[in-house]
Amino acid sequence: MNKDIENFLSGHRIAVLGASQSGNKVGNSIVRDLSKKGYSVFLVHPSASEIDGRKCFASLSELRGQVDGVVLCIPPEKARTAVIDAADAGITRLWLQEGTVSPEVLAAAYTRGMSVVVNRCIMVYASQVLTTREYYK
Repeated sequence: MNKDIENFLSGHRIAVLGASQSGNKVGNSIVRDLSKKGYSVFLVHPSASEIDGRKCFASLSELRGQVDGVVLCIPPEKARTAVIDAADAGITRLWLQEGTVSPEVLAAAYTRGMSVVVNRCIMVYASQVLTTREYYK
């Protein structure tokens, strides 16, 4: 497996940008999938207080120290700002879903020393998170 993928998935607290209030976006599917697999998922949405019964945070800065990485499934014109916000919040691991990547987004991430997974679907790579009890069975 790719080193950046392993690095990202080694954290179990993941923020997701791109879930919609309608519940019909890829971001919503990612939230449901990661939650079922045992990840702690945090939704970030600039105007929603809740999506699918989950609390939303208005920005990544509200999650400083609470997440290990962030999945972006938003248009590139919004993703560059999100990358900068993530770096400012101390988040160094990014997963850029298809449709999120542009040269400007990558430049923003790489100039800030971030570990980046590009054009891979996290739902394919994320596996079940084992609890300590399950691990030592």
